[in-house]
Amino acid sequence: MARVANVDIPDNKRIEIALTRIYGIGHTLAHRITEQANVPGNPKVHELSDGDLTRIREIVDHGYMVEGDLRREVNDNIRRLIDIGSYRGTRHRRGLPMHGQRTKTNARTKRAGRRTVAGKRKVMKK
Repeated sequence: MARVANVDIPDNKRIEIALTRIYGIGHTLAHRITEQANVPGNPKVHELSDGDLTRIREIVDHGYMVEGDLRREVNDNIRRLIDIGSYRGTRHRRGLPMHGQRTKTNARTKRAGRRTVAGKRKVMKK
């Protein structure tokens, strides 16, 4: 397995899909990284040369905030919202949706875990 940003990426997947295993890299960013590294096509990770992997590692390490740094920044932003007592911070503290969704009928798992819903049981055929 190849390591990029201290994450093992799978050898049997294409490079653009394998890069999405890194926290903070999605499909669009993975495509942009492979273009910057001048990787032709979309080869599987085990088909890449050492030079290609090195270029991808350098681009990810120096150009983008991923993994631990990004997780820390996101948690700091949430902690700041909670500390200043904003509406979004209180929603985070209570574990409720914070972007205006309704909670009377939806957001079932955010509100109280899994509950049985009437009419969901499969009927056995005789």
